[in-house]
Amino acid sequence: MLLSGCIPFRQPAATPVNTVELPTLDDAAADSLLVDVQRLDSTLIVDMRYATTNNFTGAVLPGYEGNRAYLRAEAATALALVNADIKSQGYTLRVFDAYRPVRASEAMVEWTQRTNRPDLLRDGYIASRSRHNLGAAVDVTLVNIASGTDVDMGTRYDLFSYAAHTANARGRVARNRQLLKRAMERQGFENYDKEWWHFSYSLDDPARFDKVVR
Repeated sequence: MLLSGCIPFRQPAATPVNTVELPTLDDAAADSLLVDVQRLDSTLIVDMRYATTNNFTGAVLPGYEGNRAYLRAEAATALALVNADIKSQGYTLRVFDAYRPVRASEAMVEWTQRTNRPDLLRDGYIASRSRHNLGAAVDVTLVNIASGTDVDMGTRYDLFSYAAHTANARGRVARNRQLLKRAMERQGFENYDKEWWHFSYSLDDPARFDKVVR
């Protein structure tokens, strides 16, 4: 019941989020290629949900042992540019997830099996091979700097529902989602249309990692 692993990596983010079979590089390679996003912009708010029980599984996922967000260097640089852009409009980014160890994606799939939710795999909400494993995807929202509160995006993070599809909103919520989407797109990110929070960045040499987040 897993999503197909034969989807080419370079295609619009509106397609399912699985990647092709890619090599899983060792921790030394991960250390050389992944960058802590707060090293580039310390004002980015990092709120790694899978390092806590505040996520759809209700448990800390394997591979998350610290509240740090890593991305491939080019994606991390682009994210810092997004944050600089939206600060001029009174917002900053909150990062819910970034690089995700392979073992965490496998744990998500196991969770769907334990809870009898194969539909989440079928419908593209959970992927056995995710761009997060490449350090090329990030889950974000906007925070109002003046109030310190998250901007209204209409749904909570990680809601597996049509309500969370980026285009499924009206009024203020639609404007907020489009504000985030346009800011991310200006720096080369693509939105996954079933999740308003999920954005991917194209890499010339994608590879998976399983290094623990600490």
